[in-house]
Parts: sequence; C-alpha cells; structure tokens
Amino acid sequence: MEKPESARVEPVTYERRGAAAVVTIDRHERRNAIDGRTAELLFEAHERFEADDDARVMVLTGAGGVAFSAGADLKAIESLGPRLDDPGGPLGFSRIVSSKPTIAAISGWCLAGGLELALWCDLRIATEESSLGFPERRWGVPLIDGGTQRLPRIIGLGRALDLILSGRIVAAREALDMGLVTEVAPPGGHVERALEIAEALAQFPQDTLLADRRAALAGVGLSLEEGLELEARNGPATLETAARGAARFAAGEGRGGAGAGV
Repeated sequence: MEKPESARVEPVTYERRGAAAVVTIDRHERRNAIDGRTAELLFEAHERFEADDDARVMVLTGAGGVAFSAGADLKAIESLGPRLDDPGGPLGFSRIVSSKPTIAAISGWCLAGGLELALWCDLRIATEESSLGFPERRWGVPLIDGGTQRLPRIIGLGRALDLILSGRIVAAREALDMGLVTEVAPPGGHVERALEIAEALAQFPQDTLLADRRAALAGVGLSLEEGLELEARNGPATLETAARGAARFAAGEGRGGAGAGV
C-alpha cells in the first residue's frame, strides 16, 4: 500500500556538519538516480547552502555506498521533462555556478548525469571501488547537465573526448591518473575525507580564497592577458587580509610549510 504523503521520506537530505553542508541524494534503491522531485530538492538544497553564511563548503554525496548517482532516472524520465529549460538545469543545479567551494564524495557508481553533478563540484573524492563514466552514449542520450563543458576543462579535451565519445567506464585509480578524481579514499571513507578537506578550507581567510576561486573559474576560456587582468582586478579587495597574513608569517607562523595543504 502506498505510504501517505506525511510518511514519505524525501529523496534529498541537508545536514550541517561543522563548516560543511552535506547534501545527500537518498534513493539508494534506484542507485540514487534522479527524478523530478529529487532534482527540485537538489536545487532547494543548493539555495539553502548559498543562504547559509556559516556553511562554507558543500559536500554532495549519495546514500547507501553503492552509488553516488546513476544519473537521471530513466524509469521516471517524464518527471524531468519540465526541467529541461529550467535555469537550474534538469538535475537540479547543474547550470548554476556556486559561490562557495563544493566537493563530491563518491562511492560506487558515478555515471551519466551523476558524473555531470560530480563534475559540477570543485573537488571529487572517490573510494577505491568507484566507477565513473557516460554509459548513456550507447543509448543515444545526450549530456545536458554540463558534462561536455566541464569535463574538458578538468581533464583536457583529448581525455574528455575519449570518455564522451566512447562511453567507457573508468575505475577510480584511472580517474585519479587523468585528473578526473582529486583523491582516492579507502572504502567508506569518502564523506569523512571530504569533511576533513571542507574543515581545512573553512579555516583559510575566506575573502581571499573565494576571490581566487572566482578568478580561476571566470578565467577559463580567456586569453592569458585577459586572465591576468581579471586576477589583478580581484587582488586589491583582499589586500587587508593579505597584509595581516604576511604579518603572521613574518612573526613565525607557518614556517617550514607547517599547516600547509589539506
């Protein structure tokens, strides 16, 4: 018997964990495939993250450990039809550029639109047993959630065309070698590692971190001269923060690389 509306569990959860907002796709019985309702809730979760000044990093993951996301739910594809022209994108927020850092915590299958959502993130942490790719190639389903644009920017055009044209699925270690994955975590360790990185990023002076991130993202596709001009325009707004940081370093903080990296 169908559950009453009040008893249904929504397919996306939002949880604050320290400085991170953890957004979880929870349709593990469908390999976290995304239907219309899930896409709506993903959009709302991103809006909530943007509005929360204390949430400095968003961690996107899938429930159950078997899949990050298998992409669009082809058994409920009609529910995504109204979102094809949505400014947020068919799968929620794939056509939006987040104003703050984002991390995909991947375990298991990360396929099709699920991979496109992972590519939307700044960083991707995947467990050793993860598999990533665009198998929809064999069924003639196009990439419409940013995959054709973000993948070449991340791993280069040649490698990107290999995955886009062939539809082959790569294991986590190969994905790491080509730069598709930022780091490989042990089984079950993807979310905790993403949270460790999130906390480290949250400790850095945020105005400088966000300015540098904006310059890097906006500079893609510009000529070197245009990119340098963009970077120069961003710099003055963070000079006060830079001066304070330089003074701390001069006083001995961080010598020998202490505290560097995440």
